[in-house]
Formats: sequence, structure tokens, C-alpha cells
Amino acid sequence: MRKIQITRYNCSWPKTYKKEEKKLRAILQKEISFIAHIGSTAIPSLKAKPIVDILIGVKNIKEVNSYNQLLIKAGYVPKGAFGVKNRRFFIKYNKSKRLVHLHVFKNNNPETIRHLLFKEFLIYHSNEKKEYENLKVRLAKRYPFNIDAYVEGKKKLIKTIDQKASAWASRMLLAKKYSFFSGAIGFRLGLLRNKQPS
Repeated sequence: MRKIQITRYNCSWPKTYKKEEKKLRAILQKEISFIAHIGSTAIPSLKAKPIVDILIGVKNIKEVNSYNQLLIKAGYVPKGAFGVKNRRFFIKYNKSKRLVHLHVFKNNNPETIRHLLFKEFLIYHSNEKKEYENLKVRLAKRYPFNIDAYVEGKKKLIKTIDQKASAWASRMLLAKKYSFFSGAIGFRLGLLRNKQPS
């Protein structure tokens, strides 16, 4: 049973992401609509479990299974949906430790926009970022070997942050960075990194 460990932000995490992004683009090629670093390791200065989360949006989720053998050769273990409808999930290990969690969805799945909004919102909102960090640290201490309890303990705050992030993005109504989203999402999101939104 693996222990839940929350560590200080590590500047190697974005480097790991860039390295894996290159490999994944070479494997999936034309299937990829977008690829992004998500989760806590994508948020500067935030404490996190040292596992890099990668999000990929694809044109046809059913085609992903046909790339399983190539992904296995690159070190990615396929786990199917792994409890999340219409997802393909993969784990990459560094020896016995998890290095990467790969989440693959159809490019207009609402989960993709939720993950991206969550990350961007916390990057720009330090109070919510600190609240989320403190909760993770408390839960990891309380449930060091119970990942289900740890995940369940985060759900309420994650839902609150998701709601705030959605409202924030709707106010911004920008379409520079993530212009690949269609009207099915409700709006086309773009967050300008050279502007500090409120």
C-alpha cells in the first residue's frame, strides 16, 4: 500500500511534463487536439504529491486503445477508464514510484475544461491555493495510507473551487490560450498570462 506524500513544489515537475509531452506527441500524433500539464504539480509553489498529471484531448476517444502497445513501450500502463466515464487513464512509473498520471478525454469533454480552469484559477488566486494546499497536507497526515479517504476529503473544496473558477472564466471571456474548445462547452476559454485577472 503506497503512502500519500505531499512535498514542496519541485521545479523538476514542469521539466518532466515537457519531456513526456514530446514523447506523447510522437506516439499519438494527429489524434491529439491539445495536451496540457494539469493538477497540483502544474501550479507554481503549491505543495503536491510528486506525480505529474498530464491531460490530453483527442478527436476520437475510441481510437486511444489502438495506441496502447506504443504507450506501453513508452512506460505507460493502461488502466481503462479507471472510474471516470469516457476517460482513458495511464500510469507511468519510475521504478516502483508513480511518475505520471495520464488522463485522456475526447477534446470537448467537460472534464477537460474543468481541469484546465481549476489549474488556472489557483495560479491566479493565492488564498484558494493556500486553502487547497493546507487541506491536502491535513488529509495526508490523517489518512497516510487511505487514498479513498484522502480523495473524498478533497471533494467539497474542489467543487467550491470549480464553481469559483467557472464564474471567473465566464467573466474573463477571453479566447487566446485555449481556443480549441467548441461552443459545446458554453464559451471559448483563453487566459492571458500577461494579464493578472481578478
